[in-house]
Amino acid sequence: MKNIVYKRIINKALGLISASKNNYATESSFETKPFRLHNLEQGPGTNVSLTRDDALKYYNEMHTVRRMETSAGNLYKEKIIRGFCHLYSGQEAVAVGIKAALRSHDAVITAYRAHGWSHLMGVDPLGVLAELTGRQSGCARGKGGSMHMYTKNFYGGNGIVGAQVPLGVGIALAAQYKGTDGVCVALYGDGAANQGQVFEVFNMAKLWHIPCIFVCENNGYGMGTSAARAAANTAYYTRGDVIPGIWIDGMDVLAVREAARFAVEHCATGKGPIVLEAATYRYSGHSMSDPGTSYRTRDEIQEVRQTRDPITSFKEKIITANLVTADELKTIDQEIRSVVDDATKKAKADKEIPLEELTADIYSLPLENQVRNIGPFDPLSHKRIGKAVNFK
Repeated sequence: MKNIVYKRIINKALGLISASKNNYATESSFETKPFRLHNLEQGPGTNVSLTRDDALKYYNEMHTVRRMETSAGNLYKEKIIRGFCHLYSGQEAVAVGIKAALRSHDAVITAYRAHGWSHLMGVDPLGVLAELTGRQSGCARGKGGSMHMYTKNFYGGNGIVGAQVPLGVGIALAAQYKGTDGVCVALYGDGAANQGQVFEVFNMAKLWHIPCIFVCENNGYGMGTSAARAAANTAYYTRGDVIPGIWIDGMDVLAVREAARFAVEHCATGKGPIVLEAATYRYSGHSMSDPGTSYRTRDEIQEVRQTRDPITSFKEKIITANLVTADELKTIDQEIRSVVDDATKKAKADKEIPLEELTADIYSLPLENQVRNIGPFDPLSHKRIGKAVNFK
């Protein structure tokens, strides 16, 4: 469904602005910031190429995620979204860059900042936004909410800090056990990087040469505590000890893509795990309940927006390289706004699931057909409505 939305946006843009009437470049080269390496003799190249088609694709994906998160923030302020809500605004280049390097059989698991990843892995904007509003059009029928969205090869967000990292190693172990060359990307933040369970699975993954790509999204703050105040070693790409690591400019989608391609090849060829640190930034607070200005200044946030924003900087690059025109991107922006605004309206108007569906789809293979209710003498019935995602 997500690919259908993407094609609709791009096709409309290309229909309004004919490429044949412009002297577009079909491909261009760019220089990224140097990568920092740990336990690697050679890393990704800093001279990267980009086709016109990929430029349009990456721009569309980053802008769609940004627009969805803006909508989610507004819905939360309207009290239509309740509970926890962690926005990804500012970090879009990390997800889009990694996704560009993955193959169809590779897997991803992340933390609670999962809306953008859910969309990139295949959930359309309505499936994400309706899940946030708790409605039946949501990708988990409104029962998962902000932190629990799933689709093919995407094992969701996780509400427990750092808990997704061991699960990601387990997913990668399954790929290894089945004899595929698949990898699993396990994402976590700089705050979760200090969790003991992360170091435990670093050790296990290295011992067993498990094809797991550990990605620390270092946005500078673990909740309201800066990385420098929380960690004695803030070079997170070195935290794997004997595991190779790479530091990346996480605000540059092309740098992320190149490092992710390198990491996929590293893991898929039996060299074991690798740690990536993506230096990025979040514009919102830790969650919607955090204004995000008590531990950093508004000037700091504004400076990043003006000088390092992943979408604005990428836009300038591809226009300057003559891969696209400003008018073409404006058309794409308008179509994305239309798609997300339409999904937002439907997510607000959609119905919640009926009461009898609350206990549906809990188990893929239930051993018992009854589920305990709030009291022991009035059980609820388990039923299957949808197909279990990623169950084989």
